[in-house]
Amino acid sequence: LIGEVDGEPVATVSAVRYGHSFGFIGFYIVKPACRGRGYGLRIWQAAQARLAGRLAGLDGVLAQEANYRRTGFILAYQNTRHQGTGGGPAPADPDIMPAAALPWADLRAYDRPFFPDDRERFLHAWLNQPGHTALAIRRRGALAGYGVLRPCRTGHKIGPLFADDSELAERLFLALKARAPAGDAVFLDTPAANPAAAALAQRHGLTAVFATVRMYTGAPPPLPLDRIFGVTSFELG
Repeated sequence: LIGEVDGEPVATVSAVRYGHSFGFIGFYIVKPACRGRGYGLRIWQAAQARLAGRLAGLDGVLAQEANYRRTGFILAYQNTRHQGTGGGPAPADPDIMPAAALPWADLRAYDRPFFPDDRERFLHAWLNQPGHTALAIRRRGALAGYGVLRPCRTGHKIGPLFADDSELAERLFLALKARAPAGDAVFLDTPAANPAAAALAQRHGLTAVFATVRMYTGAPPPLPLDRIFGVTSFELG
């Protein structure tokens, strides 16, 4: 959504509906010169109206946690953004392959527990965006994790990074990191609820540079946080 004053955009917010029961709010921005005039509140209310009747989530900056609480959001946990550099040798790993080489039904089924509602349409677009690299890893022939490397305005981000354990996540991380241009910035967003994810980032020289609070309008959904080593997106959930 875009808020305009006399035809000029002054505010934005996204309110994405997933399945029938979940939504996620992001890109909540008001031009600095236009703050304090109620424009942010109006576009925020419009976003909430689009998600009425659904559990809604967001990743907000720490300084705004109290404001989100006042609009009905409840803290679930923090996320931390880690920054490092791309490149490096790609590990020779016969268990890692392009995600596109696997049956779509297998990828969709693997992703489903990691999100509060069905996101098949989003997932298909996310894995196939131009410039995105999606890799999967198998253990004893069964899908045991996948991850995506995507270009950003600055560098590349790895997200999501889902795996059955930290050893698999590390192998996927190294394979994705190697596909970023050498020396380019690489980012990984990890949930504090999975300390093994932050430990993975630290082992490979990534530094914490930013944090958010994951909040929901109700009880946090029962996600397998111990298998989330990289958040899909602070803006889209």
